[in-house]
Amino acid sequence: MKQFKFTIKGHNYDVELQKYEDNIAEIEVNGTQYIVEVHTDIIQHKTPKLVRTAVPQPTRSETKIKKRITTNVYTIKAPLPGNIIQIFAKEGDTVKTGDKLLIYEAMKMENNILAEKDGQIKLIKVAPGESVLQGDVLIEMV
Repeated sequence: MKQFKFTIKGHNYDVELQKYEDNIAEIEVNGTQYIVEVHTDIIQHKTPKLVRTAVPQPTRSETKIKKRITTNVYTIKAPLPGNIIQIFAKEGDTVKTGDKLLIYEAMKMENNILAEKDGQIKLIKVAPGESVLQGDVLIEMV
């Protein structure tokens, strides 16, 4: 199994560990068989053991699903970084699904941004020639 070399008080010993179960080891020292009991010390770890307190059960009011307040504002965001080329809509305009709102250039291609639903343009947050990043809000609709 495993072989070790020990020097004890100037004497060399060749030790071969043949079997080890629980605290009993069968070893061979310089050709002689021995069965020895291994004493192990309990190792104190430097890292303290964390003990967590029990988490209290939530109250009934805490477990209720809260309604989310929506303002019915629909935002149109830039799908990729690019530059605004032309804007076709103005604030206050009423648009229908599929109407062209603006053109912007991304990855050397001109992309049309179309209205995805009927509504009214509340706010246009970009201007022609302006650079936008992915996820920037371009237009707000109600």
